[in-house]
Amino acid sequence: MTARLSLYRKAEQELYKLDRSVKAQFYDFCHIFRGNPDQPGLKKQKLKGDSRIWSARVNQSYRALLTPTGVDADGKENWLVIAVRHRRDVYEELQVAVNRVTGEIEFVDLAVVGDSALRRAGITLTPSEPDPAEAPEPAPEPVRHVAEPEAAPALLASYDAGQLSGLGVADQLIELALAVTESTELDQLLQGAPLLSKDVLYGLAAGMDIDEVRKEITKPVELGQQPDLDDFVAAATRTKVTAVDDDVQAAIDEGDFRAWKVFLHPTQERIVHRHYNGPARVSGGPGTGKTIVALHRVKHLAQRLPPGHNKPILLTTFTKNLTTDLRLRLASLVEPELLARVEIAHIDQLAARVLGENTAPGRGKQRVYDHVALNEMRQLLAELDDRRWEPEFLLEEWEQVILGQSVPTRSAYFQARRAGRGRALTRPERNHIWKLVEQFTARLDKLGVETWGQASERAARFEIERAAKIESRRAYKEEIGGKDLIHRDNSSGMRYLGHRFQHIVVDEAQDLRPAHWKMLRAMADPDLANDLFIAGDTHQRIYDHQVTLGALGINIRGRSSRLTLSYRTTKEILVQAMRVVDDKKATYDDLDDGTDNLAGYRSVLHGPAPTFVPHRTWDDELASLATTLATWRNELSTNENGALSDPSGRIAVCVADRDMVSQAMYYLITKAGITCAELTKDGPKGDGEVHVGTMHRFKGLEYQRLAIIGASDGIIPQTSRIERYRTEDPPRYEREQRRARSLLFVATTRARDALSISWHGKPSPYLPV
Repeated sequence: MTARLSLYRKAEQELYKLDRSVKAQFYDFCHIFRGNPDQPGLKKQKLKGDSRIWSARVNQSYRALLTPTGVDADGKENWLVIAVRHRRDVYEELQVAVNRVTGEIEFVDLAVVGDSALRRAGITLTPSEPDPAEAPEPAPEPVRHVAEPEAAPALLASYDAGQLSGLGVADQLIELALAVTESTELDQLLQGAPLLSKDVLYGLAAGMDIDEVRKEITKPVELGQQPDLDDFVAAATRTKVTAVDDDVQAAIDEGDFRAWKVFLHPTQERIVHRHYNGPARVSGGPGTGKTIVALHRVKHLAQRLPPGHNKPILLTTFTKNLTTDLRLRLASLVEPELLARVEIAHIDQLAARVLGENTAPGRGKQRVYDHVALNEMRQLLAELDDRRWEPEFLLEEWEQVILGQSVPTRSAYFQARRAGRGRALTRPERNHIWKLVEQFTARLDKLGVETWGQASERAARFEIERAAKIESRRAYKEEIGGKDLIHRDNSSGMRYLGHRFQHIVVDEAQDLRPAHWKMLRAMADPDLANDLFIAGDTHQRIYDHQVTLGALGINIRGRSSRLTLSYRTTKEILVQAMRVVDDKKATYDDLDDGTDNLAGYRSVLHGPAPTFVPHRTWDDELASLATTLATWRNELSTNENGALSDPSGRIAVCVADRDMVSQAMYYLITKAGITCAELTKDGPKGDGEVHVGTMHRFKGLEYQRLAIIGASDGIIPQTSRIERYRTEDPPRYEREQRRARSLLFVATTRARDALSISWHGKPSPYLPV
C-alpha cells in the first residue's frame, strides 16, 4: 500500500534547524515511505505511551514521529509527520490528541519540560530507544531528611484545571502549568507546547483575565461545535499542514522550510479570511503582526476578484516610506497579476490625486508642511501683537476641529465638538479664534500655498460630492431605470461614475487625520461588505490626530479584533517598553468612543536585557555610543575586517530631534569612523552602515540592534514646550505627555535583539530606571 505524507507545523520548524545532510536524508525517507510505509528498513513501530504515535527511521540517529490520519478513497494511507528528532530525544511519554476547542491535531512534547516541573508532577520520561553504550544510572544515595525550602507560589495559582481546559490548554500540560512557579519555568514548559496552549498560558501569565483570553485568544480559533476527540480523520482536515511531495526537494536542499509558505498565526488567519458586513479593525502592540495581517488581507481580497484589469483594492498608510515598504512586502506575497489589481499609495498622495482631477490646470496651490504653516501663524500673531493664544494651539485647533470637521461658518464652530482638545472654550473665545483663523487662511491664500490638512479636507469634500452623485444615480435608477437613465447619465457626465474602490486596507491607521477618513469613507461603497479594513494601535500615535470613526461614518462596532503576541521584540525589551506607557493617568482611545489597552501584550522571544546607561555630559554619551556601535558591528561582522554583511538595516541610532541627528552623525563619522545614513521621510539617505533618525522616522521600521540616546529629562518630554500647559491647560498637558510617551514606546519597540538607552544628566521620567 502506498501513502501520502504531510508535515505538522512543529515538524516543519524542526526540519528547518537540522543539518542539510539530515534534511536530504529526510527527503529520501519520505520517498521510501510514500512508496511503501511498511518497508522493513524504516523500522516503523508504535510508541508504548501513545499507540497513535509511530516512530520510523530516517537515518541511524534521527527518527520521524508520525500518526495515521485515515485512508483515501483510492486506498492510500494518510500519515502526518509530527516531529523529526534525534533518537535520544524520543520518549514513550510523547502524546498526540485532538484539541477540544479547535478540533485540530496537537502534539504534546514533554521532552523539553524542565526537570523540576516534571518532578513536581511525578513524571519520568522513558527513552524509546535506550542507548546500550550509556552507563547505567548510579544507585541513589540514602535519603537524608532535610527541611525543604518553602515552595514559591504558583504563577497561575488563580486558575484551576477546568478553566484551563475550557480555554483550550492541552490536557497533558494542565497539571504542569498549574505547578509552575516562575516565568523561566513557564518558558521551558511551553517551548514544545501546541500553539493554543502557549498563547493561553502566556496570556494569563501576562495579566489577561479569563474573559479577555477567551475573547481574544480562544474564541477566534474555536471550531464552533464540539469535536469528536477520537476522530483523527476529521481532525486532520482541520489541521494546517504542508503536503510532502517531489516538488519540495529543492526547498529541502536549500534548507529553507520557511519558504514553503508565509506563516500566519491561526488568530491572524481567522481575521484575514473573515467576511465582514462593514468596516473592520485590528489593533495590537508593536510587532504583533498588524501589517502582516493587512497585507494578507489584501492578498485574500485580490484572490477573490473577478477577472479584469482595474484596481478595485486600495492599500494605504500615512507616509511615503511606509508605502514603499508595503509595496515591497506585498510584491513578495502575491503574484504579479494580482499585485497589478492593487492601488498602493500613501494617504496624502491619494488626496493630491483627487485635487488634481478636480482643479483646473495652473490653478493648484503649492502644498506645505505644518512647520511652514506654524511659522506663518507666528508671524501673524506677532504682527497683530496678539499673545492670547499660542500659535501651536491655534494651528491644532484649525487642523483638528475646523478642518477635521469641515466647519464652514463661525456659528457652526460655536457648536463644534472638541473632544480631547483640552479645556472648554467660551463663546467669545471661539469667536476670537475664528477671526484669527480667517486671517491666517487668507494669508496662506495670498501666498498661493495650502497645508496638507487643507488639501485633505478639500479632497474629502470632492469625494463626498462624488459619492452623493453616485447615490443619486443609484436612487434614480431604482426609481426610473431604462433608457431615460442613459440619457440622464450622458447629459450629466455620470455614465461611468462609480466608487473608486471596492476594498480599502489601511495600515498605521492611528495617525490619519479626520479628513483622511472622510475621504476614504467616500471612496468605497458603504453598502458593500468588506469595504474598509483598518490596522492600527493608538499607543503608537505620534501625531496628534484624534478621531472618532463612528462620527465620521465608519462603524467598527462588533468588528474589532486585538492581537497580543509580539513576533519582533524580545520579552526582555518588551517588559521595559511596556513600563514606558504604563502610566495610570494616561488613557488611549480605540479610534472610536472607547478605550484601548495592552493587556496580555507579550512575547515568547528571548534576548539580552536592555541596557540603561547614564552619562554626565552629551559628549560622554556620544563617546559611549561610538563604543557600543563598534562592539555591535564587530559582533555582527562576517569577515576579518569587521565589515557588516549588510551595512544597512541592522543597527540604528534614535534621537529626539533633528539637531541631535546632526550632532550624532557628525561625531560618529568624524571621530569614530562609523558611516551613517540619515532616516528621512523617503527612507535612509545614503548607504551608511548605521541609520540615524528622530523617533518619528522609526515608525514602522525594525532593527536588529538599536541605541536610543539623549533620553534625558527636559528632552523627553520637551519640557520647555509643554510645561506651561501643566497649569494653563491640564488636559492638553496630559495629551502632550501621552504623545511623548508614545514616541518613546515606538522607539523602544523597534529593537529586535538588543536595545541600549542612554542619557546625560537626569533621565527621562518615562524611563523605567
